[in-house]
Amino acid sequence: MSILPIVCIPDPILREISTPVETFDAELKTLIADMFETMYAAPGIGLAAVQVGVPKRLLVIDLQEEEDAEGKPVKDPRVFINPEILEESDSFVPYKEGCLSIPDQYAEVMRPDRIKAKWQDADGEGHEGEIDGLLAVCLQHEIDHLNGVLFIDHISRLKREMLLKKLAKGRKDGSITL
Repeated sequence: MSILPIVCIPDPILREISTPVETFDAELKTLIADMFETMYAAPGIGLAAVQVGVPKRLLVIDLQEEEDAEGKPVKDPRVFINPEILEESDSFVPYKEGCLSIPDQYAEVMRPDRIKAKWQDADGEGHEGEIDGLLAVCLQHEIDHLNGVLFIDHISRLKREMLLKKLAKGRKDGSITL
């Protein structure tokens, strides 16, 4: 397994629409393992393949919400290949989102609190389910990546400009490294 470089804005690949995964092979499983290692090292709770320079409809999530007896997070890795949102609830929830491709920047985003989605696993087997809570928020965020959309596209232009200026300042003064 390898830690892959994370692509950061303004790299144009982040605006590409990812293509479907068609081949479920050892190469795909290696990419998935590398993506988990990259996400854990960052650290983060979700990572889309396009964020490591591979514009394929693949994402990994591990919310690590449970803790073991020693208080360490218990890993619960989830793989979503060719995911699609089938339905969204009418009720929205605010969540302070961040992104590994926009380091150290956060903003409140409103998203549906429940979704129905379908996806494939690493073996190509299909799944469908109702998803809510943080997993629903994270899955929507990562599916946005597959469609060339960033969380900052969901906030006002003024907030987005302020966030990008803060990011540029942090890059310039060295407080934010890529």
